[in-house]
Amino acid sequence: MFDRLTGNQRVKETLRRMLTGGRVPGALLFVGEDGVGKKRFALELAKALNCLSPSSSEACDVCSSCVRLSQSKFPDYTTADDNKDKLVRSEHLDVALARPYNRVLRIELMREIEREANSRPFEGRARVFLIDDADKLNQNSSSALLKTLEEPPKSSHLILITSRPGSLLSTIRSRSHVVRFAPLAPAEIEEHLIRAGKVSREDARLLSRVAGGSIGRAAEFDLETYREHRQAMLSVLNAAAVTLDRTQLLRAAEEMNDPKRKDEYESRLDLLAGLIHDVWTLSLGTSADGLINEDLGPQLSKIGSRLESKRAARWLSQIETLRRGLDVNINRKVSTDVLFLSMAES
Repeated sequence: MFDRLTGNQRVKETLRRMLTGGRVPGALLFVGEDGVGKKRFALELAKALNCLSPSSSEACDVCSSCVRLSQSKFPDYTTADDNKDKLVRSEHLDVALARPYNRVLRIELMREIEREANSRPFEGRARVFLIDDADKLNQNSSSALLKTLEEPPKSSHLILITSRPGSLLSTIRSRSHVVRFAPLAPAEIEEHLIRAGKVSREDARLLSRVAGGSIGRAAEFDLETYREHRQAMLSVLNAAAVTLDRTQLLRAAEEMNDPKRKDEYESRLDLLAGLIHDVWTLSLGTSADGLINEDLGPQLSKIGSRLESKRAARWLSQIETLRRGLDVNINRKVSTDVLFLSMAES
């Protein structure tokens, strides 16, 4: 049932209306950021379409069809050529997934969907084909998919899933009913993580704020590394706003540009910007409840008491300028030195 899924109440209501009225389109386009639950919603819709004992048009979750679909998993490819041209089958014969291989949804998959979509369901009431990362369709596979979309069989449904709808052909978008997914609220992510029971309440609260509205991102997030890097950037902020310790700032710049930490550079910049934004918010008299780094409230308040809004705004602008410069291969070490030392200026 849709109530078991987290967030996106409007999407739930939309899908319920479709099911209740018996008007589920032959092609649906699920659009939204990665990790907001688009594939879970697609599977729930597939369950409802094939449920043996639907309740108010929703899946009952107890019949054999629902149980098998709930148990379905779609494992990653294990070898270079492992089923790259075949649909990935669920535990239910009428529900299958097409996914990219080497970042491309291959034409063979779309042709297989075309063949199967024109066949009667094996055991349920509807054939359902999930096309994950639909933006990975190329010209050939898009053309093959259009053949199915132009005359979709009544007993088949295609659910295209993407975070980049602009990459799809306009003809594919125009033939699909678009369902838009919103980022999840921090409270929704926090509740989901606590209910899953895999992290502490404290960690769930922090994860819900750094996940950017994505449950998937929260589930994969490395909090230990985040806290380590955050402490380093907090030291930069303290040295720039409170102690005015330029030696510490230069040491921090050198550490940040260590070749071993090359892949961490941009994420540390993002962290620093996030901390500055939190400090700026506190300096304006706002409570700590809405901060990303709410758990650092007292430390950030201390820094905020020494920081004028104009300085915070200037720092964020300088960080953005540096970030744009990364696209043209600026000298990171020199640019970081300049940024950190200028932050210590009044």
